[in-house]
Amino acid sequence: MDISIRNAERNDYESLLPLFRQVHNFHVSARPDLYIDNSNPVEQEFFERQLNDGKQHIFVATIGKDIVGVIVTKEEETTENSFVKARKVLVINSLSVTETHRKKGIGKKLTKYVFDFGRRLTVDSIELGVSEKNTSAIEFYRSIGMATKSRKMEIIFN
Repeated sequence: MDISIRNAERNDYESLLPLFRQVHNFHVSARPDLYIDNSNPVEQEFFERQLNDGKQHIFVATIGKDIVGVIVTKEEETTENSFVKARKVLVINSLSVTETHRKKGIGKKLTKYVFDFGRRLTVDSIELGVSEKNTSAIEFYRSIGMATKSRKMEIIFN
């Protein structure tokens, strides 16, 4: 199985929709109080704005002509002040592999590609958020060397 990684292109939108839906549907099922059940969670205009934004980077994994995975990232910078040091971070906003191609190294290949990309950008770190309910994702991220940095907590009133 020959997996290639490349930059996403405008004409990838339709092929990426099932992957975007897959991620969104997990979030809706885990937290229906936060996420809207929507069959089109990433509109084409939004996707194209991401592609045109020099700080956002979308990479796709392909086998032949088929897109089997996607990783969406964004560069973020913190300015130094009296409280925190200046930092440049590459944030992974989304990672998805088609269900039929999971456990075949595609997610690892995508994240390794992004780690190498982050090194070339000379970021201080690569970070992401993950739902506590997404235990398989947490296990995956730990398996590639990531560690918990912090934890968000809440109390829901309604």
